[in-house]
Amino acid sequence: MNCRHCGHGLDQTFLDLGSAPPSNAYLDRAGLEAPERWFPLRLLVCGNCWLVQTADYAGRELLFGDDYAYFSSFSSSWLAHARTYVAAMTERFGLGRDSCVVEVAANDGYLLRYVQERGIGCYGVEPTRSTAEAARAIGIEIVEEFFGSALATELAAAGRGADLMTANNVLAHVPDINDFVTGFAILLKPAGVATFEFPHLLRMIAENQFDTAYHEHFSYLSLLAIEAIFVSNGLQVFDVEQLPTHGGSLRIFAQRQGGPHPVTANVARIRTAEQEAGLATVAPYVAFQKAAERVRTDFLRYLLDAQAADLRIGAYGAAAKGNTLLNYAGIRPDLLPYVVDRNPAKAGRFMPGSRIPIVGEEHLRADRPDRIVILPWNLTDEVMEQLAYAREWGARFVTAVPELIER
Repeated sequence: MNCRHCGHGLDQTFLDLGSAPPSNAYLDRAGLEAPERWFPLRLLVCGNCWLVQTADYAGRELLFGDDYAYFSSFSSSWLAHARTYVAAMTERFGLGRDSCVVEVAANDGYLLRYVQERGIGCYGVEPTRSTAEAARAIGIEIVEEFFGSALATELAAAGRGADLMTANNVLAHVPDINDFVTGFAILLKPAGVATFEFPHLLRMIAENQFDTAYHEHFSYLSLLAIEAIFVSNGLQVFDVEQLPTHGGSLRIFAQRQGGPHPVTANVARIRTAEQEAGLATVAPYVAFQKAAERVRTDFLRYLLDAQAADLRIGAYGAAAKGNTLLNYAGIRPDLLPYVVDRNPAKAGRFMPGSRIPIVGEEHLRADRPDRIVILPWNLTDEVMEQLAYAREWGARFVTAVPELIER
């Protein structure tokens, strides 16, 4: 396999989690009677441009199908994040009624709803029918296609250029990252701005966030890698912010090469931090495997001990990262009998691989478990607040990443 950005040969493993089904391939009852497709889950690092990437085994059409089950609007903290973003971008870049905002991977309209509220023109690009229909249901225009240079050229020719393009947690999800980024350079107006949010590779390594590895994530991104990709595809990074979302993310601000925005000191600061952490050397990438193995062993041992002590266990959040952890650790319903999720598109289905049933929150109230494992650990505070009533029967909350903690 060659690097999907620079074409350099890949021979250094970053993380090997064995094999797993696609993390969002939730099963219905009929699916329990059929075989599942499992693929190797192995991450490699390019020694030339330092892009970390998943070995290619499954295409985007398989991973992002019509029944895609991730809906952004079910997280109240993510909605608040989107609202704050829209307010900040509107003020910083002077967006108004004559502006055009385009969100790539618009999902269910979680962000563009706040753009519309301000009377700013907008539309979204979203390839998954399930989420596109949810966005249309709240009045948002959606182009239901995968984004890339061809679609960007078509939209630009139709006079649909963007003053602001936003791409939250999608840059890691595209197999052809060069074509994807080129599309932004094409669709942006000459003074337009594009922002990209993604989990920061530096935090992934420092905090052992190995469960953010799954097939839908084709790339794992640092500023060092992003700058190389953007420069070669017509964009320039001019600012960067550090965010707490998804366990620690970057928000990258980019413009066309030679655009009007000066480069801020933040860019050099984050670049230097990555260099000092060794992200332009092989050392931190080689050490990551053992940290993941420790988390897997500790979590499995915890569930076995809980079972031996006759503790009732439940989990919350049928998240992709939870599926990575459960399948890597070999957890099945005998150790974790159910996962609660508020998303009705997931309730009544089963976790891929582990085949643990997904239930509504009323099941948690009826079962009254002694321990509640929070699988989307990045939402721990939100989940603990939502489920605070479980303290009444003495329940405690558990997270496994970056280390096992009972709260």
